[in-house]
Amino acid sequence: MKEKILYTSSPQQTQELARRFASLLHGGEIVFLRGPIGAGKTVFVKGVAEALGMKSSPTSASFSLMKRYQKGKHTLYHIDLFRLTEGEVFNLGFEEMLEDETAVILAEWPDPLAQMMPQDRLEMDFVLEGGDKRRIMLRAGGAVSRALAEGLCK
Repeated sequence: MKEKILYTSSPQQTQELARRFASLLHGGEIVFLRGPIGAGKTVFVKGVAEALGMKSSPTSASFSLMKRYQKGKHTLYHIDLFRLTEGEVFNLGFEEMLEDETAVILAEWPDPLAQMMPQDRLEMDFVLEGGDKRRIMLRAGGAVSRALAEGLCK
C-alpha cells in the first residue's frame, strides 16, 4: 500500500478520527504512533479508548511504560517507550500481549519495539503543521493493517 495521508485541524478532529478508527478494530491490531511531543498521539489513544467504552481515560504512559484497559471483548494496551532503548524493552511482557487475540496495541515512541513486533502493523506518523493542524501519514505492513488504513481513509 502506498502511504496515505490524513489531516486534522483540532484535537476534536483527531479524536473523531480515533473514533472512526476504533469502529474498524476487531482485535489483533498493532499500531505504531510516532511524532513529537504534543503532536496528538495521546489524544488519538484517548479517542480510541473512549470509543471502545473504556472506563478510565488514557494519559501519557511515559512513566508506567504500558497500561492495559479492558472493556467487554476489547483489551487495549497503551505503550509509551519515550526515552527507552531497544535493550531496555526486553522482559516487559510484550509476548503476552501478542498472544492475546482480542488485544489492540497502540504504541507511542515504538522504535525500541520494532524488531519484536510483527510486520503487519499500521504506522501512523503525526506531523505538526502549525497551530492545531496535523498531518497523519499512514503506512501498512500487511493485510490486517492495510484494511485498517483503507477503512480509515474512506
